[in-house]
Amino acid sequence: MAPVTAGRVRRARWASVALASALAVAVFAAPVGAQSRSVRFEVDSAADSTFIFPLGRASWVKPRATGIVVDPRQRDVLVARFQVLAVRDGRAVGLVTGQTTDVARGHVALLEEPRDPWYKRADVWTALFVGIATGIGAGAAIY
Repeated sequence: MAPVTAGRVRRARWASVALASALAVAVFAAPVGAQSRSVRFEVDSAADSTFIFPLGRASWVKPRATGIVVDPRQRDVLVARFQVLAVRDGRAVGLVTGQTTDVARGHVALLEEPRDPWYKRADVWTALFVGIATGIGAGAAIY
């Protein structure tokens, strides 16, 4: 076994501080507003408590998804909250569950695009491999 030197102790402390800092950033980092995955859909037609909006290429919209309706002419002020009732022929029907004003043409429905499961995301695997490589490098520097 190699003798413990002051240099090795400093490197070990530095590695533990770096690991603790990286862990704290990973655990306590809050998502930034720019990371919002909201997708905008124009309201095509509206009735008393329902409205219809075209989906375009958003095949991920499913019944029971929830979202909000905003008025883009008034800096995206909240108009209503809704739940998707049905999806047919590239169009979705939304049921208003709470509103501040009536939903009308010209308003925009916002739905949050679901994230892929963690095991299908490249950033997770990249972080894993970078973490392993960093750990091996730090371990080799200590011993």
